Amino acid sequence: MSDNKIFSTDHFRKLEEGIKQFINSQSDFLSERTISSPRAVGDAIQDLLEDGFENLLGDLVVKYSSDFARRAMADIAFNDIDGNYYVVDIKTHRLDTHFNMPNLTSVERLSRFYEDDKNYFVILSVAYSISALKIQVETVHFVPIEFLDWDCLTLGALGWGQIQIANSNRIVLSPDGSRKQWMIRMCDTLFEFYDREIGKIGHRIEYFEKVKAKWVQK
Repeated sequence: MSDNKIFSTDHFRKLEEGIKQFINSQSDFLSERTISSPRAVGDAIQDLLEDGFENLLGDLVVKYSSDFARRAMADIAFNDIDGNYYVVDIKTHRLDTHFNMPNLTSVERLSRFYEDDKNYFVILSVAYSISALKIQVETVHFVPIEFLDWDCLTLGALGWGQIQIANSNRIVLSPDGSRKQWMIRMCDTLFEFYDREIGKIGHRIEYFEKVKAKWVQK
């Protein structure tokens, strides 16, 4: 990541502060009805960022897009002047909710995407509180997924496996590690996860063998 002008320097920290100030400076983009719905607030914040994030990125960007289908890997994507390609997944979190386990991406999709060292899968996480009809952004993270420590991640049993933040109230960053180390840790975590899943499947097979036997005897 030594050639990356965003993540090998403190530029991503400046972007985080810029995002925070940008959202907090907006007024009247939420109604009394929408502010009570975390999903509606999340959609409104995403719309703001899709329209305004290109300006925050400044001269680093040569190509920018925010036109993606709901199930796409990215909400925002851009290329920088050094030929790096970024897909950005926007996540929002209301701080007074006790539990939130957002999906990030499929392990298989990420593995394919990271076959190219110039690709970056970036999490843009916005944590906010609500007062009256206004949101106050408290924390913003704009980091590649490999900056997220595996101590705050987990895997969900969907497809090949789905990387999730275990609890949005606790995000642990390890920006000094390498992508290589992070991906090796992902594979080791997957091996343990698959072993547990195989055990679960064995129990399910045993159960339904008994169910089938009962139905055969009727």
